[in-house]
Amino acid sequence: MFFSRFTVLGLCLAGLLFALTRLSDAWALPVLAIFSCLCLLGVIDLIQTRHAVRRNYPIIGRLRWAFEKIRPEIRQYLIEGDDDQTPFSRAQRSLVYARAKDEVSDRPFGTLSDVYKNGYEFISHSTKPKPLADPDSFRVPIGGSDARDPYMASIFNISAMSFGSLSANAIRALNEGAKLGDFAHDTGEGGISPYHRENGGDLIWEIGSGYFGCRTEKGRFDPVRFADNAADPQVKMIELKLSQGAKPGHGGILPGEKVSPEIAATRGIPVGVDCISPAEHSAFSTPLEMMQFLAQLRTLSKGKPVGFKLCVGHPWEFMGMVKAMRETGIFPDFIVVDGAEGGTGAAPVEFADNLGMPMRESLLFVHNTLVGAGVRDRIKIGAAGKIVSAFDIAAVLGLGAD
Repeated sequence: MFFSRFTVLGLCLAGLLFALTRLSDAWALPVLAIFSCLCLLGVIDLIQTRHAVRRNYPIIGRLRWAFEKIRPEIRQYLIEGDDDQTPFSRAQRSLVYARAKDEVSDRPFGTLSDVYKNGYEFISHSTKPKPLADPDSFRVPIGGSDARDPYMASIFNISAMSFGSLSANAIRALNEGAKLGDFAHDTGEGGISPYHRENGGDLIWEIGSGYFGCRTEKGRFDPVRFADNAADPQVKMIELKLSQGAKPGHGGILPGEKVSPEIAATRGIPVGVDCISPAEHSAFSTPLEMMQFLAQLRTLSKGKPVGFKLCVGHPWEFMGMVKAMRETGIFPDFIVVDGAEGGTGAAPVEFADNLGMPMRESLLFVHNTLVGAGVRDRIKIGAAGKIVSAFDIAAVLGLGAD
């Protein structure tokens, strides 16, 4: 075992000694330099106490970090299957790439999926198909009797991703896509940046517990600033974020070194200071107060549709919100159900992997709860969670989403 651990170091020492005996040869100096460096690395590995692998296997132990560095590429190009969804499968990515480039995405020779495996999903078709629909009709009116400025939303939109988590160019690209496709672009809780406004795509302004874009210096909700930003005709709807699927129950964190002057101006925070969103809202603390706050947002925005987004945790908490709707007579225009499979710029692994209800289970629960309370017809339901294809859209529509 001793000799196997130090075989590489021993061979390097032997090569060094051999090169020393042949210094008169032209090749000896380059070889001597190489083996000298390797022997120095071996000695450093032997005397350091930080990594047991390097100490026990000098020189060769360093290959561990080299292989770990290229592991994602090895998996992606050589090992990963077409249906390994981590986080999106190769088949899903290929579909998106092809359609983004306006290339043919049809597949010859039939499905590559195992249609008999557990969990295989399919849609039952009819022997009497309906006439081909007009894509322009794929619209959902959002805004109840209290909304004076309703919005005809597309059934497929861009879910919340903040400026600060995404770069300026990414925000520009997403909003230009929303403009070209005539659908909505959710700002994320980071506020409305200048890059959201450049291309004029419809915006859903998401407001989180940090109240970015409508906050006081102490981080409380500022009605005046909210009304100013909500008056922008590009803002079509207001979305209050209770939680998000990737990190339910956890506020957002943007390290101070990432808080540039642009991000600070967008969010209304100091430059270079850690930006920490609280885990809960300060503007309300009970379901009844939450409904009153939604009504305030609707009034301040002059009747634009107002709703909220959540990743379902305790089912009875959502039931309490529905009960508060009935008691106050204040109903959100829409509810977005965000699944635990959602992504984020940064989240503890425990939150990302093991907290929150998956989107399809929570979507069905939210739909059934609203139906049971007799208020489903007053509220539109949106779904967020790795929806990239027409089948994904049809599946969540079948589970109760609008």
